Amino acid sequence: MADEENEQSPWTRPGFIAAAVVIALIVVVGVIVTVLNLNRDGSDPAPTSTSQPTDAAPSPEPTGDEGGASVCGLDGVELSGRLSTAPAAEWAYQDTVAYPTSSEFGPGQASPEGVRYCFQHSPEGALFAATNAVAQGSDPTIAPAWIEYFLAESAPNRSQLVTDVGSGATSDTRLSVAGFRLLAYDGAAARVEIAVRGAASGQAVYGSVIYNLVWENGDWKLLPKDSSNPLQTTQLPDLSGYITWGE
Repeated sequence: MADEENEQSPWTRPGFIAAAVVIALIVVVGVIVTVLNLNRDGSDPAPTSTSQPTDAAPSPEPTGDEGGASVCGLDGVELSGRLSTAPAAEWAYQDTVAYPTSSEFGPGQASPEGVRYCFQHSPEGALFAATNAVAQGSDPTIAPAWIEYFLAESAPNRSQLVTDVGSGATSDTRLSVAGFRLLAYDGAAARVEIAVRGAASGQAVYGSVIYNLVWENGDWKLLPKDSSNPLQTTQLPDLSGYITWGE
């Protein structure tokens, strides 16, 4: 039984700082993507990589175009839409993790602590917000201030999640964005899946993480629907089905 527990996929174990917002890749019998699953007992099986996009957006508190105008005055509002191609972006680095920037889609501002925020109220803006989350959430020097801003006010278990993300540690694993799928978008909410590539000790792996976002107070915010499993993550065999995107 002990051997079986040791071999159990870390995707289903609690205590790994990387999911609700922080993604890390670690070496455990090769490189694997892990996630923070609050209050999980580790008994559930790992998610499969066969999930299909859905037209059903998460059910947020705000509806329609509620949530106000862009917090930094970015032009452009789209209350419906899909993404079939990768948007143009300038790529910068957070430590070794590349993230996209755009004068049109965001981020439009940065706080004194270095938190990048303010993304366009559009499918592209939601994608840029989620992808920036990969970089900002994986950097422990900025993650505490970032999650305090990025996590929706109505998020379940909000205070616990902020505390757990703030206690994260650095990782020697290199991480990069590899692709995306916009699973749902209705202006009030967006469901964005980001595919990532990680490498450590000469090994590589693909994984995905899903961000449930809502338009709140003039920006895209993270609203996990299940406090025990803030993000659904999956280890991927390849990038089939994803729109390739990256530096």
